[in-house]
Amino acid sequence: MKDMTDLDQFEVGFDIPAKPGMDEADIQTPCLVLDLDALERNIKKMGDYCKEHGMRHRVHGKMHKSVDVAKLQERLGGAVGVCCQKVSEAEVFARGGIKDILVSNQVRDFAKIDRLARLPKLGARTIVCVDDINNIAELSEAAQEHGTEIEVFVEIDCGAGRCGVTTDDDVVAIAKAADAAAGLKFTGIQAYQGAMQHIESYEGRKEKLDIAIAMVKSAVEALKAEGLEPELVSGGGTGSYYFETASGVYNELQAGSYAFMDADYGRILDKDGKRIDQGEWENSFFLLTQVMSHAKADKAICDAGLKAQSIDSGLPVVYGRDDVEYIKCSDEHGVIADPNGALEVREKLKLVPGHCDPTANVHDWYVGVRDGKVECLWPVSARGKAY
Repeated sequence: MKDMTDLDQFEVGFDIPAKPGMDEADIQTPCLVLDLDALERNIKKMGDYCKEHGMRHRVHGKMHKSVDVAKLQERLGGAVGVCCQKVSEAEVFARGGIKDILVSNQVRDFAKIDRLARLPKLGARTIVCVDDINNIAELSEAAQEHGTEIEVFVEIDCGAGRCGVTTDDDVVAIAKAADAAAGLKFTGIQAYQGAMQHIESYEGRKEKLDIAIAMVKSAVEALKAEGLEPELVSGGGTGSYYFETASGVYNELQAGSYAFMDADYGRILDKDGKRIDQGEWENSFFLLTQVMSHAKADKAICDAGLKAQSIDSGLPVVYGRDDVEYIKCSDEHGVIADPNGALEVREKLKLVPGHCDPTANVHDWYVGVRDGKVECLWPVSARGKAY
């Protein structure tokens, strides 16, 4: 297996899309490009916000799946660690040197529980979400077998309608079981309201969060009554982090997409009715594509189709252009409406993907660009780690 840090062994156009030092104009397409200046500004801005408000920020590793980006978020933004959704994904970050990892999901398969219990041996604080009291004994047995400690977040379903418990009694019962179990530690609450992150209106998002916050406050009071005050109450995304911060009960945020931004998130509005990609955050994550055909006068065909992106949250947007529009795609082709014939064959365009997370997961590399030059090449470290 090739050493991903030794770029000399790779060939541009076959193994990798670019090498450091190349002109931006020579990057092979389709590929992922990061505007490093914009990325760093986003990271610093969120870091400053969290510091100012006394909040921990645990970035979402599932968004970028990159050890390099996570370390940049720690260095520039003061991030405390990462959230991951799968054990194998978490293991990539632990092996890469991230020291505080939350698997913000349930782990029930016994082989996966065994791997989870070994994560602390890589030097990583390891936390996992639980929504079934029967999971406690499973985790405890594995932790004891490996001589490690697994910390537990009780997950509350505060509106997403997926995983998580919905009553204070269940929260307390699971927390008590974790507190009493060998090899485990009850650490806190997972309360992420994912279903409302993309509601366009600020007030619409707030309405949903008010319900979630009331549930969390009730659960915390119930835990305190049993002598089990949570150390951490974790949640909050790019569309809601200010609500969790103002709640007085959350102390850890899990915002992820703020660093990259995508077309779907960009459409939501801030408290002043302004799109959040037009002031609050910058687009730093792009799918670079190239016009490969213009046989039809009114449309151009580019080389970024379904295999280069996810369109579950809508089609990509052509960045910085209002005279052309990405309107359709198939496996290997993207169709761009070009009514004025403005585009030329070989012309390169930056697309803002509809959804950054699954788009990142279909690429091997990020090309970091600054001042028209390729500055770095970072592997999408946890790509395909879905176990």
